[in-house]
Amino acid sequence: MSDTRRRVKVYTLNEDRQWDDRGTGHVSSTYVDRLKGMSLLVRAEADGSLLLESKINPNTAYQKQQDTLIVWSEAENYDLALSFQEKAGCDEIWEKICQVQGKDPSVEVTQDPIDESEEERFEEMPETSSLIDLPDCELGKLEEIADLVTSVLSSPIRREKLALALENEGYIKKLLQLFQTCENLDNTEGLHHLYEIIRGILFLNKATLFEVMFSDECIMDVVGCLEYDPALAQPKRHREFLTKTAKFKEVIPITDSELRQKIHQTYRVQYIQDVILPTPSVFEDNFLSTLTSFIFFNKVEIVSMLQEDEKFLSEVFAQLTDEATDDDKRRELVNFFKEFCAFSQTLQPQNRDAFFKTLANLGILPALEIVMGMDDLQVRAAATDIFSYLVEFSPSMVREFVMQEAQQSDDDILLINVVIEQMICDTDPELGGAVQLMGLLRTLIDPENMLATANKTEKSEFLNFFYNHCMQVLTAPLLANTSEDEPDKGDTAVTSKGSTICPDNYQTAQLLALILELLTFCVEHHTYHIKNYIMNKDLLRRVLILMNSKHTFLALCALRFMRRIIGLKDEFYNRYIIKGNLFEPVINALLDNGTRYNLLNSAIIELFEFIRVEDIKSLTAHIVENFYKALEPIEYVQTFKGLKTKYEQEKDRQSQKLNSVPSILRSNRFRRDARALDEDEELWFNEEEDEEGEAVVPPVEKSKAEDDFPDSYEKFMETKKAKESEDKENLLKRTSVGGFKFTFSHSGSSANGANTANSKSVAAQTPAAGSNGSSSKNISLTTTVASAKGSLIGLVDYPDDEEEEEEEDTSPRKRPRLGS
Repeated sequence: MSDTRRRVKVYTLNEDRQWDDRGTGHVSSTYVDRLKGMSLLVRAEADGSLLLESKINPNTAYQKQQDTLIVWSEAENYDLALSFQEKAGCDEIWEKICQVQGKDPSVEVTQDPIDESEEERFEEMPETSSLIDLPDCELGKLEEIADLVTSVLSSPIRREKLALALENEGYIKKLLQLFQTCENLDNTEGLHHLYEIIRGILFLNKATLFEVMFSDECIMDVVGCLEYDPALAQPKRHREFLTKTAKFKEVIPITDSELRQKIHQTYRVQYIQDVILPTPSVFEDNFLSTLTSFIFFNKVEIVSMLQEDEKFLSEVFAQLTDEATDDDKRRELVNFFKEFCAFSQTLQPQNRDAFFKTLANLGILPALEIVMGMDDLQVRAAATDIFSYLVEFSPSMVREFVMQEAQQSDDDILLINVVIEQMICDTDPELGGAVQLMGLLRTLIDPENMLATANKTEKSEFLNFFYNHCMQVLTAPLLANTSEDEPDKGDTAVTSKGSTICPDNYQTAQLLALILELLTFCVEHHTYHIKNYIMNKDLLRRVLILMNSKHTFLALCALRFMRRIIGLKDEFYNRYIIKGNLFEPVINALLDNGTRYNLLNSAIIELFEFIRVEDIKSLTAHIVENFYKALEPIEYVQTFKGLKTKYEQEKDRQSQKLNSVPSILRSNRFRRDARALDEDEELWFNEEEDEEGEAVVPPVEKSKAEDDFPDSYEKFMETKKAKESEDKENLLKRTSVGGFKFTFSHSGSSANGANTANSKSVAAQTPAAGSNGSSSKNISLTTTVASAKGSLIGLVDYPDDEEEEEEEDTSPRKRPRLGS
């Protein structure tokens, strides 16, 4: 198996006319009893498994291309190729194939491919039929030659014969000599005929002809012939572009002349296919399949040669990260890597895996971290494209790098935070780059592609890292642009409560919409971590300020965020919404929208319809008791009347239950065993342990002062911090539109617990005894968690709240711990 002459790669052509790599192995030709004939066998070099077993059929057309390729069709729409490491091995197998078929090994094609439509006619042709006779290669015969080439394109048999004739007589070089003569004589008619001839020869789709036409000696004359399209008044200037405009830049000198020649050839052939020739849709699907294969194998060879030259790549990385490298040079280096990664997409999975591992070992991610933070827009855009290739290839590799980096670097220079900064600071009015980066971030934080092993859970480790080090950077623009301060003059929107969206312009609205889309994704997929963050930061209240934006798409994003939260049907979220009176901005938006029948109207109604259909009792009671008077006039849908009906039905059921209880027990109906968890709470705790794999996750750390990022938000962040500390001392009271009193704090504690006064306010809002089960449950919770000292234990029992745990220990009705 150590014989490199027989080392091959096996390729199959897929439905998209792209070659799929089936593996690397060693080929042999031997007699197989089961197939009853000589066959080609390829066994994988890794484990000796059989990659290919193909009988050499006497009538199968085998083609030898580029000295190291053998291509053939096993059946309709199933093409195979063997790519040899060495020419000698290819020649040996080719001789075996020709021996079986009785052919001379000097031929490049063993059979004429015949389609079914011509098979019968071919059988009737006399055996003595000879090759096509070509006219003499003279100026006066150009029209005749053009007619001949054009006429054979519809017949596969005649195409093959013409190709053999052109190859045997060295005809193409003679034609290109005539092209130079016609140009010197300004013979327009002859140049038009040569265009038709060269274009027709390309459509013969023969690799052996391509090797002649695309050689250094001939390719520029081929391009010259294709400039003289008879349909154009003036010839194109393709040669001028290729020789003068398109400059070959060697970021690091390439010493391998074969590699340099291959790069030049590939660029020019790609130019012919993409720019000069008509789009493939005009012709048959496989009319230029061999040209596509020619480019494909060239790219594979270029990537392989560069990848094997470790000295070259090491030098590129060294200059890319060197502070002394000037901006122009660094731009060229980044563009080189971008093109290098684009070429790698032609590789098959196992080869691409080796390619990206090579880049990772050389330090591609630290290099990207440097260049993505530069001022040059072109460099940043190219670096973003490279980063997208890496994330698409292996999100786990990128996650592992940033977690290791967090142990050595400050938060503001972490790779993911650099990516978030680039998203936030995108100067494009349409935020094209920000949209791309948001997609990459979503891939990185998607639990679906995170690995879990026996001793290591990537999901819990990375999400802890992300929420501790990166989430505050992501939400900084959202918090800065939903200020509780007095509004400044300018492009701002002011809510009924005096909160401001500043500035409320289109670009800011688009950015906030992207951030909300990412946060909505987190609500759906991260459960505990995002719940912890939302309640600590009172994030939903800030998001709902955006319901007042003049940009409807942004208001819809804010509403979608709340809809996802309610869609979880999590009682902790429901109590948080009720306590903070967070339906008020949604209902205000519905009433402000008036009678307009638009997407905002429909989305808000769908939110309430979901609550009605799913019968979320706590939210139903809150909406009916606090907002029904405002919603009652809305009669074009039955949603709100349906909510009232649900509420009254539940109220009646609770009354019946109370009537069935002996009167001596009614005064104690709110008492319950201090050790017994509410069913919803127990379900939540069990669910979170299963989904997150941890019994207790500490609250989100504040790892970086939020006013440090970005500079444009510094003022907002300082104001926010001062406001938060002030709020912790003085709880504010607000009055809702309907005249109801709501007590809440804008600090992080408002969602998770408050003082005794706040406890009384919540109890005061709760309906009378027996109004419905869920409301009773809330009253019961308020009563049972009150300690002897008169304080209120938070609705979410965080493990590090030691002071509250001590109060719980002294309480006669202690709330059970998670581990009890």
